[in-house]
Amino acid sequence: METDDFAADAALFAQLRAAWQERDPLPAGLIDRMVAAVAVEDLSREYALLTLVEGEYAEVRGESDTSTLQFSDGKTSVLLHVTALEGGEHRIDGWVDAAAHEVRLVQGEREQKSKVGEHGRFAFDGVRTGLTRVRLAITRDEEASWFQTPQFEI
Repeated sequence: METDDFAADAALFAQLRAAWQERDPLPAGLIDRMVAAVAVEDLSREYALLTLVEGEYAEVRGESDTSTLQFSDGKTSVLLHVTALEGGEHRIDGWVDAAAHEVRLVQGEREQKSKVGEHGRFAFDGVRTGLTRVRLAITRDEEASWFQTPQFEI
């Protein structure tokens, strides 16, 4: 196609877009609702709620080198304490209130495993910055299943 053809197509599409915006504009909040709907569809089958737990001085301190995250699906709760280390890596200390026998930290293709201690405690060292997800092998009512958090940014 010639450059003139691209310009003509672009002008035609601009006219169509303007006509539709005038005749049938997007409903208020549609884009935000659609983003939320797509995000919900992307969650694992065990929906988990993410809450950032802020201390009473969080606003005063500004940027912090630690954060606490809490996930729950109504049956299982996981608390994560993320600490920034020198060199750009992080340490994650976690606690789970269910009978878990294995926990995995997933970042893209990279996966780390940890055992869960007697009181539901686990930890990961050398965690890189990036999108992260935690998966726990849970035994509930003698049935094994996976609890998985939504992705969060480290």
